[in-house]
Amino acid sequence: MLKLVAVTGATGFIGKNLTEKLIADGYKVRALGRKYQPSNESIQWIQGDLGNSVALNYLVRDVSAVIHCAATVRGGSFKEFSDINIQGTRNLLEAIVQQPQSIRFLYISSLAARQPELSWYAQSKYLSEQALYQYSDRLNWTVFRPTAVYGPGDKELKPLFQSMRRGLLPVVSGIHNRFGLLHVKDLVAAMLCWLSSEKPVRGIFELDDGTPTGYDYQSLSDLVQREWRRPVRCISIPDPLIRGIAFLNLALSKLLRYSPMLTPGKVNELQHTNWVCDNTSIQHALPEWRPRIRLQDSLSEVI
Repeated sequence: MLKLVAVTGATGFIGKNLTEKLIADGYKVRALGRKYQPSNESIQWIQGDLGNSVALNYLVRDVSAVIHCAATVRGGSFKEFSDINIQGTRNLLEAIVQQPQSIRFLYISSLAARQPELSWYAQSKYLSEQALYQYSDRLNWTVFRPTAVYGPGDKELKPLFQSMRRGLLPVVSGIHNRFGLLHVKDLVAAMLCWLSSEKPVRGIFELDDGTPTGYDYQSLSDLVQREWRRPVRCISIPDPLIRGIAFLNLALSKLLRYSPMLTPGKVNELQHTNWVCDNTSIQHALPEWRPRIRLQDSLSEVI
């Protein structure tokens, strides 16, 4: 078993769930964090970020595997995404390949990388994946492209579920556009299967909860109505309105110097017609993994 594992993004939604599970399963964790956090016998914190080469070298020293969860999902320019998602990944890779031991590397990307033309975020995730090919002769690497991830600690999808709890499901695209969902515990389970695999797994793998053909807004509304036994009405938001809000938010972010979530690129992502995965490849590579948590069984938890 690989016992010492380095994790970036350990204070984030996915990273926090991952580190808790690693520790519970007996792994020792070395985690990267921007702010000081006290270490203990299970987890050693390295203070720094993806631009700090000294911190990155400490992070990966003597580890058997690195799981790279750190990324930014907000930004008012491509450079904001590039500095962290692309250059930050390159910095981490450089630190890894300088180590004398063999290290497995798992990059938690996004299904958005499948359509890099849609947004700055999608392009940055795609290009950070492409950077891995430059290290193929020196590193055993794997990429996971999960679809929308939800669960305890999630801040991105939680408002959507809370809105449905109040009876409204905002629709910013075609009501029959399809998308996948994945509970964070199932994603973490896939990471643990990757860690325990005897042979290195190489390639780019998409993963979701295995719902055939995924969801659309109408089927999501129907599912929630059945489980909560209350009406949920789909409310379509006109394209000119949502795009106008996105452009205004982007302009204000430059004036007020904050990193926006809703941008024209994010609208492009939300309006894409097909964000459904096929788990066949990852289940072939990791036969022990199967998504086990159904959305209807975890609705109360997510709000």
